[in-house]
Amino acid sequence: MRYSWRWFGPNDPVKIQDVMQVGAREIVTALHHIPNGQIWSIEEIKKRQHEVEWDSINNRPTNLTWTIVESVPVHEDIKKQKGNFQEYIENYKKTLENLSACGIKIVIYNFMPVIDWTRTNLEYELPNGAKALRFDEDEFAAFDLFILKRRNAENEYTVEEKQRAKLVFEKMNDKAKEKLTRTIIAGLPGAEESFTIEQFNHILNEYKDINSDKLRSNLIYFLKVIMPTAERVGIKMAIHPDDPPRPMFGLPRVMSNMKDMEILLTSVPSKSCGLNVCAGSLGVNEDNNIPEMIRRFGERVYFVHLRSVKREGKTFYEDEHISGSVDLVEVIKSVLDAEKKSNLEIPIRPDHGHQMLDDLKKKTNPGYSCIGRMKGLAEVKGIAAALKSTMN
Repeated sequence: MRYSWRWFGPNDPVKIQDVMQVGAREIVTALHHIPNGQIWSIEEIKKRQHEVEWDSINNRPTNLTWTIVESVPVHEDIKKQKGNFQEYIENYKKTLENLSACGIKIVIYNFMPVIDWTRTNLEYELPNGAKALRFDEDEFAAFDLFILKRRNAENEYTVEEKQRAKLVFEKMNDKAKEKLTRTIIAGLPGAEESFTIEQFNHILNEYKDINSDKLRSNLIYFLKVIMPTAERVGIKMAIHPDDPPRPMFGLPRVMSNMKDMEILLTSVPSKSCGLNVCAGSLGVNEDNNIPEMIRRFGERVYFVHLRSVKREGKTFYEDEHISGSVDLVEVIKSVLDAEKKSNLEIPIRPDHGHQMLDDLKKKTNPGYSCIGRMKGLAEVKGIAAALKSTMN
């Protein structure tokens, strides 16, 4: 396995000098300052490469290389196939050409409408005092039904779910309501956009006539148009699964399970079209057999996120990498099996880590503090070393 680390650029609280010490050599980053749909210029890409490869404080090279983009955002017009979507597709193709010209060959993206990964608590305190990300179904329903007041939302919840949500809402003061709103729709690290309540309801309404079949059709159209460019310049496109892997706010989801993966890879057979398997995202649904996914689609798995979640019905929190409801040992074994079969190394990265130890005193990006992820990376490396010693 090739070990990588997500870095959000010069404004990341985890500085490049810190990353040099964590035990990964490949950097996963993106140009978050460029608006969605705009072309990433070679100049901007090379600037970020220099920020990765040169320690400006100590005036020396780092031991790091930018190899994976996470993510080049897909503009909402492309997902809806409305407005200037053709222009944005052409811009996307040009960005792929520029990334390839700079030697970057793996691009991650997602096709989740409107919102990226969603949580209701970014500071869930664990029994040991560390903090984790958590999604609470009742808090989410309380926001959807009584703060957002989304049209027809009540039709998507059972009577019991609505009763529990109402109790949660009635216990919240104004500060708690504001914090929950900010957590869900104000934008998280790597997310594409942030919204006010009014903006959010407006854009949700723009998807009222787009079901999962239509969204999937738009995804396949987008990929078929950009595949000739990706193939020509040697770019591998890897789609990130939905997080959580189920419909949210009445929005459709098209990358939540093995069936979704099979439809996509069959519809777009190009080897430039592949998967970013996220064990944490997919692991929220107990029906998802992640090792089976990796073994089945191994030749088209181009990136893997390793983390675990602890499921509590529809509620979950992000557990330690080697704990929780996801059998990360078996997931890593499936990655090693896929590598052996294809004779290629698959890049992985530790995903969201706990905020812990000295990082509890620091301002950190939710899920992306240094020490928790470094602990996760060490655990992953240990599992991989142990498994390799027993493999023929």
